[in-house]
Amino acid sequence: MRVLVVEDDVNVRDGVVAVLRAAGFAVDTAPDLPAADEALWINRYDCVVFDRMLPAGDSLHYVAHQRAKGWPVPVLFLTARDSEADRLAGLRQGGDDYLVKPFAAAELVARVRSLCRRVPTGRAPVLRCADVELDVDGNRVTRAGVLLTLTRKELLVLQRLMSTAGRPVSRRELIAHAWDRNAELESNALDQTVRGLRRKLREPPLIHTVRGVGYLITR
Repeated sequence: MRVLVVEDDVNVRDGVVAVLRAAGFAVDTAPDLPAADEALWINRYDCVVFDRMLPAGDSLHYVAHQRAKGWPVPVLFLTARDSEADRLAGLRQGGDDYLVKPFAAAELVARVRSLCRRVPTGRAPVLRCADVELDVDGNRVTRAGVLLTLTRKELLVLQRLMSTAGRPVSRRELIAHAWDRNAELESNALDQTVRGLRRKLREPPLIHTVRGVGYLITR
């Protein structure tokens, strides 16, 4: 399960990340709303944890705006604003849960895990390129009807390539999509993952290197 933590206070952010990672979550972070917006555009999250007051404004308004566009990702507001009016506003404007600082680590984990388990509204489409099919929700990939066994990183890289089939995807974008933003990453980790994908997808080749940019997959 992958979680985005949006918090500008470094100490609070590091504490939340440590708690969630210790509980087995993959965690990305963003210090403000523009960075959160970029992360949400690139990656798919099971839950987002928002501080209310951020440098670019109240995250409540950002969430309300996203909900109006049909954004389905569960949201937990984690904030020091503890009045009944604040709690009600958070829930009315698109939050799924509201936890006041200071908080117990076990309660944070329980609430985030509960939100991550919610059934999303609507099913993600099955992606298709040539004779390859990727069921995003089922994490299932086939080529010419044959089921392939991929690692999680291979699956995430393939998903990003197939969702933008026909155009090059930068190395930076692929790494941001498939790896925890704060993970220790070997310099050739992406290349190794792509090599594994190419081997498992077999011939004819679908993934091509675009020099100086990254990779693309043909339709």
